[in-house]
Amino acid sequence: MKRLDISEYPKRRQELMDKLGSDSAIILASGRESIRNADTHYRFRVDSDFYYLTGFKEPDAIFILRPGLDCGASVLFCLPRDPAMEQWVGRRIGPDRAPAELNMAAAFPIDQLDNEMPKLLDGVENLYFPIGRYEWLDEAVGRWQRTLKAQERKGVKAPVNWSDVDQYVHDMRCIKSHAEFEQMWAVAEITAHAHRCAMKAAIPDCWEYQLEGVLISEFVKQGCPAPAYPSIVAGGANACILHYIENNQQIKDGDLVLIDAGGELDCYAADVTRTFPVNGKFSQPQKTLYEIVLKAQEAAIDTIKPGVPFDTFHNAALEVLVEGLIELGFLNGSVAQNIKDGTYKQFYMHRTGHYLGMDVHDVGRYKSNKNWVKLKAGMMITVEPGLYIPENDPNIPLEYRGIGIRIEDDVVVTEQGCTVLTNAAPKTVVEIEELMAMTV
Repeated sequence: MKRLDISEYPKRRQELMDKLGSDSAIILASGRESIRNADTHYRFRVDSDFYYLTGFKEPDAIFILRPGLDCGASVLFCLPRDPAMEQWVGRRIGPDRAPAELNMAAAFPIDQLDNEMPKLLDGVENLYFPIGRYEWLDEAVGRWQRTLKAQERKGVKAPVNWSDVDQYVHDMRCIKSHAEFEQMWAVAEITAHAHRCAMKAAIPDCWEYQLEGVLISEFVKQGCPAPAYPSIVAGGANACILHYIENNQQIKDGDLVLIDAGGELDCYAADVTRTFPVNGKFSQPQKTLYEIVLKAQEAAIDTIKPGVPFDTFHNAALEVLVEGLIELGFLNGSVAQNIKDGTYKQFYMHRTGHYLGMDVHDVGRYKSNKNWVKLKAGMMITVEPGLYIPENDPNIPLEYRGIGIRIEDDVVVTEQGCTVLTNAAPKTVVEIEELMAMTV
C-alpha cells in the first residue's frame, strides 16, 4: 500500500508550531474503537486531524504538540506493547518504539496520561483541542485543568484560553502538499480503474450489490483497505435518491446505473461518480439528459482557477443545467428567473462540489464573513453536477421519468488553472459505450 513518507509529518508539526508560539499547545486524539454488535468492533479509522500530524493509526492514543518543552515539542501517549494481547488484536508500536518510528520527541503509555499531561500543560497560555468532538476528551481536559489550578499556589500555571483546534489544522489540510497530491493521484487512479471494471461487469438483470462487490474487490487488490465511504450503486429510479446505499435491487435491461464510489489510500479519499446504461447503450432520452449534465460539468471545470470564488463553478454548471431543462420543456421562462426562483431544485437539489482530502467531504471553509472563499492552488475539490427526474411527475414525458444522472470528478486547483485526476474513468457517451462493448 502506498503511504506518505514519515518525513511529511514533522514538517506539518513544525509549520503548526511556527503559528502557535511557545506558550501554546494542541491536543488531538486518535479516537476509540466502536462496537458494531455484541463484542464485534467496526474496523477502526483514525481521526483525520490526529493522523495528519502524527502518521499514527492506532486507537486510544493522544498527541500533544507543545513548543518549548525540554523533552521536545511532540509527545505521544499510546497503548503499550503486550505480546499476549497482540496475539488477539494485532501488533502495536508501543511507546518504546514510537519516537523513532514516528519522528516524535517522546512517548508514554496511555495509562500515564493523567499523570503526565498536567506537567506538559504547565505554563501553556492558549490550549487548542477539538472541542465537542469527543466528550471523553472534553472531560479529560477539564480534569487536567482542575489538577493544574489546584497547584497554582506552588507556581503552576493552568491554560488561560481554550480554543477549537480546527481553525489551525483545517486551514493547513485544505491546501495539499506535493506529497499529498501524489497520494490523491494514486487513489484517483485506483478508483477510476474500479469504475471501469464495474462498467465491464454490468449486464442486464445483474444486482446492484454485485457491482458493489466488483468495486470493493478492485479497491482491495490495488491497496485500498476499504472504500472511503459507503458505495452508491443505484439502478434505474434508485439513482434519484442522492445517498442511496441499500444496493440490493436487480438492474433491469434499459436502466441506467449510477455508481458513486471512491477508494481510501492511507487515509486519503477519492470520490467519483459515473452513470452508464446497464446494457451498454444509452437510449435517446438518457443520452439527451446525460449530455446536458456532461456539458454542465465541462463548463464548471473550465472556470476553476486560483482567485475565483468557490461558488463560481457551481454557478457555471447551474446555468447549463437550467438552460437544458428549459429546452426540454421541464421549466418555463428564462435561465436567470428560474435560478432566482429555485424552480430547478426539483431536478437538481445539491451543490456542484466540495473539498476532498483525508475526509471525503474534507475540511475547509466555504465562506468567510459571508463571502465565498477564493480558490487557491493546492485545493482539491469535486465537480459533480446532476439531474434527477421525478419518477411520478405527470408533467414530465414518460420516457424521462425516473432517470438519475450524476458525473463527478476529482480536481486539483493549480497555479495555471486545474487538473482533473479521474479522467481515466470513461465519461463521454462514446467512451462508455465503447468500453462496455468490449465485454461482449
